[in-house]
Amino acid sequence: MVAAAMSATQQEPQVLSPLVKVRPGDAVKGRKDARLSLARGECEAVQVALPGKVEHPSVEPLTLKGPGAAMKASVWREAFIDVKTPSNGQGHKGPWPDALVPVNAPGHDPKLPTVFYVEVCAPEKQEPGTYRGQLRVKAGSGKPVPVAFTAEVQPFALPATSSLPNSFGISMYSIARGHGLDPESAQARELLRDYGRALLEHRVSAHGMSMNPPPVRFEKGRAVVDWSAYDAEMAPFLDGTLLSSGARFTSSDVRDNKQAKTDAEKTAYYRAFAEHYRQKGWPAQLFFYAKDEPKPEDVPLVKAQSTRVRAAGGIPVLVTSPLDDALNSSADILTPTLNCFYPRPGPQTCPTVLEATALRKRLSGNTRVWWYQSCNSHGCTGGPPDDKKVDAAYSGWASYMVDHSGPLNRAMGVLAFSSGVDGELYFDTVFAYNTKKDPWKDVFEFGGNGDGTLFYPGTPNRVGPSGHQPVLTLRLKHIRDGLEDYEYLRLLSELGDAAFARSAARRLARTGWDITSDAGEWEAVRQEVTARLRKRWAESEYAKGPGRQTPQSTP
Repeated sequence: MVAAAMSATQQEPQVLSPLVKVRPGDAVKGRKDARLSLARGECEAVQVALPGKVEHPSVEPLTLKGPGAAMKASVWREAFIDVKTPSNGQGHKGPWPDALVPVNAPGHDPKLPTVFYVEVCAPEKQEPGTYRGQLRVKAGSGKPVPVAFTAEVQPFALPATSSLPNSFGISMYSIARGHGLDPESAQARELLRDYGRALLEHRVSAHGMSMNPPPVRFEKGRAVVDWSAYDAEMAPFLDGTLLSSGARFTSSDVRDNKQAKTDAEKTAYYRAFAEHYRQKGWPAQLFFYAKDEPKPEDVPLVKAQSTRVRAAGGIPVLVTSPLDDALNSSADILTPTLNCFYPRPGPQTCPTVLEATALRKRLSGNTRVWWYQSCNSHGCTGGPPDDKKVDAAYSGWASYMVDHSGPLNRAMGVLAFSSGVDGELYFDTVFAYNTKKDPWKDVFEFGGNGDGTLFYPGTPNRVGPSGHQPVLTLRLKHIRDGLEDYEYLRLLSELGDAAFARSAARRLARTGWDITSDAGEWEAVRQEVTARLRKRWAESEYAKGPGRQTPQSTP
């Protein structure tokens, strides 16, 4: 399933690793058949590429049968985004695969590669064993060509909710604008739930959402809050009822409220927020997102915010900043950018670079350490800078950019495991929806292609009669796979093989800027980790218990 050279005359579909981004002119060679391995509670995918110019590609539904309930595959066609300005020296102009559209969506260009993204998910209760089926692909009026699929469902299971707390931004108002809808409409609210569901299905939690704070009034210093609209929006994501897996958001943000005007009212309102979560029994970590990336002149504001929130009790304050003596005492969750954790020769892109263990020693004992990607991972101006040393300083990092490789898109989970950070933040997933540009034509923001945008607006003219929907991306799939890498390594460590897990992680990502680009090596490491997990699982108490449950980590 690794990309390599392919004869131009070969006409059989090629099965490729999901980490390979097939671009126009690429010579690709994969396998004739698809072989997947997945844990219970995991999704895994391959790409199926059709050679030559293909008019009206289609597929027949794929069902895999084996010792347990049949598993149905999901299939998308990959659509291309035209990159006009590379994110940096690692990027390139021209079409890049990113959007995952329905197979029959309009707008297929036969001059571009025809690639299907085929995904199989095993519920946690799936019976382990070997499952088989055939994907029948068709080009135009030609005969369907079968592609054999084998999926090996492993005996061990991954938890439905991510063990690594995370929070990615999303906004109903941006979604409504991207889809041309009234943000106050029921359709916009339903679409927000669809986007939130898509994130949760990929192990990602969200902050922002509708952005609407619950109404509040104050009686004798106590905040009286109307939670009805808030609960209607958020409860399914927090109580595990939205997905059949029971997955929940790992975290959720406090929505500041203009109705709370004084410091005392703000504190009472925050206290009511924390109490509501306790009464509901929602395990998600509630946090207050302080002024984003505060400048020196913002320090008094952040300190005032922190004082008010801490007076309420039970809500940590998240501050996006590198280590800074002026802000450290205000942060309960300090969140520097990725490049602040890994020393590197050449021009420095963070004022204070400390590995996670060293950073913790400089903070109070209860302060947690998250991290996030920013334009510091690719350069904030876009395009290769004239100074090669500067370009090198902004190259190689784990990255969510369209024109960077699949391994770079996926690496954050492995890095989170090896570094020991407590969580991940990302500022937005639909940022380009709220600009004057068409995201389908241009997602270049903050010097990178796709910075802050992990979806495309699936309007009827783009996806066909199925109607408004979030269009997923290859990058979101890679992020999900990275979070599953984290689960594999975490589980292996908890089952007594921590040294091997750390060694496996280092083979894939030595640092945040030294990441293995070979898709074959990623597959090889996954196979070795899987073999060790099978052995450790068979020896563990979890394999003997009812339902063969997996150990859970508390976010």
